[in-house]
Amino acid sequence: MNFKKLSDQYKDELLNNVVPFWLNNSQDLDFGGYYTCLDREGRVFDTDKFIWLQGREVWLFSMLYNQVEQNPEWLKCAVQGGEFLRKFGHDGNLNWYFSLTRDGKPLIDPYNIFSYTFATMAFGQLSKATGNQEYARMAKQTFDIILSKVDNPKGKWDKTHPGTRSLKNFALPMILCNLALEIEHLLDPAFLQQTIETCIHEVMDVFYRPELGLVVENVTLDGQLSDTFEGRLLNPGHAIEAMWFIMDLGVRLNRPELIEKAAKIAVQMVEYGWDEKYGGIFYFLDRLGHPTQQLEWDQKLWWVHIETLISMLKGYQLTGSSDCLKWFEKVHDYTWSHFKDPEYPEWFGYLDRRGEVLLPLKGGKWKGCFHVPRGLYQIWKTLDKING
Repeated sequence: MNFKKLSDQYKDELLNNVVPFWLNNSQDLDFGGYYTCLDREGRVFDTDKFIWLQGREVWLFSMLYNQVEQNPEWLKCAVQGGEFLRKFGHDGNLNWYFSLTRDGKPLIDPYNIFSYTFATMAFGQLSKATGNQEYARMAKQTFDIILSKVDNPKGKWDKTHPGTRSLKNFALPMILCNLALEIEHLLDPAFLQQTIETCIHEVMDVFYRPELGLVVENVTLDGQLSDTFEGRLLNPGHAIEAMWFIMDLGVRLNRPELIEKAAKIAVQMVEYGWDEKYGGIFYFLDRLGHPTQQLEWDQKLWWVHIETLISMLKGYQLTGSSDCLKWFEKVHDYTWSHFKDPEYPEWFGYLDRRGEVLLPLKGGKWKGCFHVPRGLYQIWKTLDKING
């Protein structure tokens, strides 16, 4: 495998294809913020603005400015999105809405914790890029609100009846692993350490089940398996993505045994989630092999494959695992031959089980300027480390 050639491939795709697509097509220069509903060619097909996708795009352009080059266009793009979020994204007390109209009027109230997590990421990176203390304050205060909601993320918007079947979900501790490092520059070191240890424990000791060799999406409040739709649910992409967050923490804490364990779990999850008949990784599975309640269970999604590439390559770079390298090659071949659009910039997001394009959109309510560019960046930089 020619790692130098691969590094050039990922870097070129990021800087000359994907980033210009979002820079040129997604900015709303009249009202601020970003359009995320873009068709195959990059034309806007819906103008609603979803807070977590707004936050992700602010983060992405700030991160590129901080990590790749101080391109004034990238900074301008990040700042205008950040200002739109600052003015319209929350209720005045940093409770972040789910979605807004094009001109910033609230459409859906603050029920979704991920509006908060991506606002924190956005303003954390933007404060680094600009030195603006107001952005730093917003990131820090939003993070505090997230931590206060950990036990009840949806608050009054939770539809489950209290006390009957209380489950806790993998998504929040998983994302906190990443978020803690994202805003490390804003946190007290002792508090950061405590947050990181809690997240690692939740991901690796509560949701990872050694008796199954799998990461589950939901457990009971006392950390037991539940034989219910939610309790049997597996989301291989989620689990694999979390493993590169854990590997990054392992590097940060100098804990090689943690890195090793995360790389092994990532391989176990991709082996379990791979579709032997048509290739690609299933979106959802039931750990006992029952039918899932998610009708889209057998779709192949862009982010699942890109996050798997990151985890496999980091696993190889950090541990030398031949399994990680083998899976990186296999998933690389599938991803580039199925998700990359050969005619227009950016990548497809949604394929059917056979790997045919289900929706030709490049952005929508759930897909924005995030997984593709972040993944290309992470893989490019990891390949550079392998190249020495």
